[in-house]
Amino acid sequence: MSSDKKVNVLITGSTGFVGSRIVNTLSAGNGCSVTAATRQPKPAFSAEKAVQIQIGEIGPSTEWAKALLGQDIVVHVAAVAHMSSNSDEVVARYQSVNVEGTLNLVRQAVEAGVKRFIFLSSIGVNGNISDVPFCLTDEVNPQEPYAASKRHAEERLKEVCKAEGMEFVIIRPPLVYGPNAPGNFGSLVRWVEKGLPLPLGAIHNKRSLVALDNLVDLIVTCIDHPAAANQTFLVSDGKDLSTTELFRGVAEAMGKPSRLVPVPAGLLQLGATLLGKKAMAQRLLGSLQVDISHTRERLNWTPPLTVKQGLQRCFETDQD
Repeated sequence: MSSDKKVNVLITGSTGFVGSRIVNTLSAGNGCSVTAATRQPKPAFSAEKAVQIQIGEIGPSTEWAKALLGQDIVVHVAAVAHMSSNSDEVVARYQSVNVEGTLNLVRQAVEAGVKRFIFLSSIGVNGNISDVPFCLTDEVNPQEPYAASKRHAEERLKEVCKAEGMEFVIIRPPLVYGPNAPGNFGSLVRWVEKGLPLPLGAIHNKRSLVALDNLVDLIVTCIDHPAAANQTFLVSDGKDLSTTELFRGVAEAMGKPSRLVPVPAGLLQLGATLLGKKAMAQRLLGSLQVDISHTRERLNWTPPLTVKQGLQRCFETDQD
């Protein structure tokens, strides 16, 4: 934070993987007064860290007036993700929470006089596989309902912000890893913990990741950086890894052996397709790279942690 003035910040999704780290970081001497929006009362934060306000389920009719009172910045992290099917019911849930719920919050933030709205989106808006690194200027190409909901939310919040004069910042991260990470990274850690041999010793893809603390550092930077206004940023650690390198890095950080058997990627792809696991194979074998040059140059920002440091932090006992 560059300003001496106390900034009032509302964090949604404040008890989740990313949101809780934002609350902890902003409460640790960053010149912010933090309000944590939660679905139901939780003992996650002491009064010294944040004021906790219960808002219930997020959707098109959520009432935000109390939470938004006096806020300068909204950091909207809350979303539904990691749903296991693409059924009509799941798509409707994404639409209700990620799109209509976001738009409802944006409109009420405008009415409350919020100056800047920071929206955590997803690199899935660009696509889920890339032969060359995704750039900010690329056409968006979401391939899954979750990513499509994030794209739709981006478009609608920009329309409202531009019409009403509230600044926006959109951040599209790839896979976020950190202590007790959910989703694919959590599954990877469990595989390494089991110590079973895995046929992933000869994968030569390249995938961008972002350490939780690197992502949070960028979000904090965007709270008051003048050059962040009305911008979209791609983010990563700045160094891409193959699946083989990632497994070895996680094993090293855990102090465990990496039991990887070198099986050709083409054979793994064929086997996965026959078993109906094509999407899983794509995540393990395909490439997804992110070009963060715009983020670096516009904000004069560099990821504070290297990949090795980020992986080591995943398994440190003291995370505060």
